[in-house]
Amino acid sequence: MFFSFINDLKAKANRSRLKEEEFEFLFEEDTSGEYVVFDTETTGLNPKKDDILSIGAVKIKDNKIITSQTFEVFIKNTGEISFKSIEIHRIRPIDLENAKSMESAIREFLHFIGSRPLIGYYLEFDVNMINKYIKPMLGVTLPNEKIEVSEIYFDKTISLIPQGNIDLRFDTILKKCGVPDMGAHNAVNDAIMTAMIYLKLTKEK
Repeated sequence: MFFSFINDLKAKANRSRLKEEEFEFLFEEDTSGEYVVFDTETTGLNPKKDDILSIGAVKIKDNKIITSQTFEVFIKNTGEISFKSIEIHRIRPIDLENAKSMESAIREFLHFIGSRPLIGYYLEFDVNMINKYIKPMLGVTLPNEKIEVSEIYFDKTISLIPQGNIDLRFDTILKKCGVPDMGAHNAVNDAIMTAMIYLKLTKEK
């Protein structure tokens, strides 16, 4: 109860810092019954110095992935994209020539997610990347409920492997859950695969 009280205080303090009334919907109770699974492709793994190159997301409702409602946006980047990161996400500077500005992309993403719960694989990183931009823009951080699939996988697996040596790599979780690898590594595909993992872990008791 104490922690719930503290969390309520933090949520109210976050909401009080909102700079634009247009985004008040982020703090409203979600009644859609939907979840949003999302992923970001970035220039690196340090939210303080790296930037987002693309965001991909998909909605889940009634234990089904709504593939007709995917979200994908590419974002202009003024910094250098390392060869190593290009090898991972295949996003080259030329691919971003007609991309959107960071502010425009983030605003579109916020309208897509609304106040729905967010699901992801190592979601904390992706949330931190989004917060890096919305905090100076809107004064707030993402208030949405957050659900981590690797944590669900760990909780379901720990009883089977008491010593606790559980492999939480994405590819391993994919295989263990019997989810097909969609191949091309991009934000939308990763979001869809994460959505399939989530449904596999939560539908099968």
